Amino acid sequence: MCPPARSTVPTVELGRLNLDGPFDLRRTLAPLGGYFRPDGWWKPMRTPAGPATVHLRRAGTVVESRAFGPGAPSALALVVGLVGSDDDPATFVTDHPVVSQLARQYPGWRFGRTGLVFEALLASIVAQKVTGKEAARSGRALGRRFSEPAPGPEDLRLPPDPERLAEAPYYEYHPLGIEQRRADTIRGTAREAVRIDQLADVSANDARAYLERFPGIGVWTSAETVAISHGDADAVSVGDFHLKHIVAWHLTGQPRGSDEDMLALLEQFRPHRGRVIRLLETLGHEPAFGPRQPLRSIVGI
Repeated sequence: MCPPARSTVPTVELGRLNLDGPFDLRRTLAPLGGYFRPDGWWKPMRTPAGPATVHLRRAGTVVESRAFGPGAPSALALVVGLVGSDDDPATFVTDHPVVSQLARQYPGWRFGRTGLVFEALLASIVAQKVTGKEAARSGRALGRRFSEPAPGPEDLRLPPDPERLAEAPYYEYHPLGIEQRRADTIRGTAREAVRIDQLADVSANDARAYLERFPGIGVWTSAETVAISHGDADAVSVGDFHLKHIVAWHLTGQPRGSDEDMLALLEQFRPHRGRVIRLLETLGHEPAFGPRQPLRSIVGI
């Protein structure tokens, strides 16, 4: 069967968005997914009004935006959040020598927010208990299996369709590198994707509380989700394999730490704990003791 033709819906143009203060647009947008090309940043998305692709490029002190597809007006309404216009890193003040130096080094690194809760949740579920390379591989496979071409001139695909994710039996996930536990979590949350996306209108804490009601969604997954969907600069991913060690190493010089150690060390930085984590991650990982965990494949198991 031939794949669906790419949409030819006309472009919707948006006026120029002024950037106030320091802005590191690339670092701000990078955690939100999408694709950097020579002409700017492209992000396909599913909006309540339909599929869309948004294109952002910087021109001096402004961001120029355009969007394609039936969801273009909804996508353009997200631009202010995507570029982190409502996040001000200057409100973060600390006298910690390491962190204060990093804050001065990256004054324009903002927390952008997509407002797309299910999309962020799906990526977080896929990343549970696996390496970053494994998660990326499975994420690409999900897109090939459960999505269609995105509208616009670029050769991109939309995020996976929640209805197709919900309807697919487990055995369709297995060849994509996703075992039954994560597959069941994806299928269960995909059935409630419309309600989950409405969580963009509530606080990050309330969104986390709602998400953690679902089987398979814990504090790590909910934190990873709202950091992207809500731009929560205080979210801490408790339970991460490396994060507790990164924080301990760069704040105390100890190569290993616990989640309890991490939370205690970060407490002084509220409500910017997530911001501090991103800054510390620029310094690299903790010292490696022993071989890294090998990539796994569950295909054929």
